[in-house]
Amino acid sequence: MFNSNYFVYITTNFNRTVLDIGITNDLATRLQQHFQNSDDKKTFAGRYYCYKLIYFERFTNPVHAIEREKQLKGWSRSKKEALIRSKNPELKFLNYIAEEKVIN
Repeated sequence: MFNSNYFVYITTNFNRTVLDIGITNDLATRLQQHFQNSDDKKTFAGRYYCYKLIYFERFTNPVHAIEREKQLKGWSRSKKEALIRSKNPELKFLNYIAEEKVIN
């Protein structure tokens, strides 16, 4: 029924002091938007410079992605960090490659 990709993602700032969780159907473009909005006080990601990708999950059903985003947003910081570390133990900034776009 669904044939698109939906992503729940977690970004952070350079010092990894803030976590931002979002959902998108175009992760590369969304990360570029976060970067371009750096220092934009009207957005959470801009206010805290959250444009470094540290975790993402892919879904084919948008309802499942929305449910997961809501679930993660309700978690404590320590639980979110444990999830991130399960796939990215050193909390490295990830490069996401899609359709020949490279996001650092």
